[in-house]
Amino acid sequence: MPLMSRSTRRRDSISRGRQTLLDMGAGLVILLLSACTVVPGSNMSAGVSGNSWFGEDKDELPELPDIVKLHSITTAILLPATQEDSSSSVSTMPPEEESEYEYLVGAGDVLNVTVWDHPELTIPAGSLRSAAESGNWVHADGSIFYPYVGRIEVAGLDVTEIRDLITQRISKYIESPQVDVTVASFRSQRVYVTGEVAQPGAVPITNIPMRLIDAVNVVGGLSKFADWRKVTLTRDGVETTYSLQALYQKGDASQNILLTNNDVLNVGSNEDNKVFVLGEVKEARSVFMTRNGLSLAGALSDTGGLNEMTSNARGVFVMRRGEKKGEPRIDVYQLNAKNAAALVLADQFELKPRDIIYVTAAPLARWNRVIQQILPTVQTIYYGALAEDRLTDPDN
Repeated sequence: MPLMSRSTRRRDSISRGRQTLLDMGAGLVILLLSACTVVPGSNMSAGVSGNSWFGEDKDELPELPDIVKLHSITTAILLPATQEDSSSSVSTMPPEEESEYEYLVGAGDVLNVTVWDHPELTIPAGSLRSAAESGNWVHADGSIFYPYVGRIEVAGLDVTEIRDLITQRISKYIESPQVDVTVASFRSQRVYVTGEVAQPGAVPITNIPMRLIDAVNVVGGLSKFADWRKVTLTRDGVETTYSLQALYQKGDASQNILLTNNDVLNVGSNEDNKVFVLGEVKEARSVFMTRNGLSLAGALSDTGGLNEMTSNARGVFVMRRGEKKGEPRIDVYQLNAKNAAALVLADQFELKPRDIIYVTAAPLARWNRVIQQILPTVQTIYYGALAEDRLTDPDN
């Protein structure tokens, strides 16, 4: 009899453990069928129709439907952008005319004054010094001293005006003088180039007009981290942004602005121009955009592509912050990559800085994650029931 009693109790214990597992399994199925909130991690519906989320109740997203605008990535959404690019026109003429440009002398410049047939008034004969070293330095008060003429105010004048002024005054001592004036060293005016360039620094302005592209080339060009779409010019406290991309690739000459004294050029960094790839990809991380931009296919490729074991190819989303009539908006673009040919659309879909790419999980992968989460709890309860039974019946 005692042996039969222990056997009966063993069967009862195993039966209770099995029943516990069945009860928990049934409860888990009910939870999964009633709501998706028990699935670990984030997820997005893999279907878009107008402004609704397929398979989702709008009541579950009380703050999103008013600001979320959903789009499907198809040829229809790519066609307007292509038409816009082909029909856009750019300026082929610089914004300022160079024919009227004249360099105005300032304090610190060195002038070279030549009076023909009068070497004593020019650089001393046999001098080994350069014109920049032996020329007439413009003092801080904007004046120079010249023999027979004395002190002359030259700041703010061009070389033609200075030549006429010296000729007029020296004609009292020399009959029909032939005078020539050049700038031997340009030191009074400069442009400052900072940011992502090879050698940031000051670039002197000369008698040759200097434009934006000239200043960038003088300092060695752009660095590998430069954002050539964002070159900020600060002039008299006012900031204006220009694009070297529009200048180089589209020939937009209006971007090649003429620079003046004390202009500050700052070439922006490309480190802020990145997108974020999350979800079911091989390596979820941020991806930096190149100078030529970045497509959806490029971002997915840089992160190893879709995880074939867990990803839902119908659920590739691009989330972008937008604005409509002054109100914030979230634009969500969905790519259905179930057919691999649809990846051609991904290559044509251009991303913008700070876009978020999210690849949702397949239903089976979500189910497996639930099982992985719940299995330790089930095992704990089951083995706890067995331990309790053995404690109450040491002979079991």
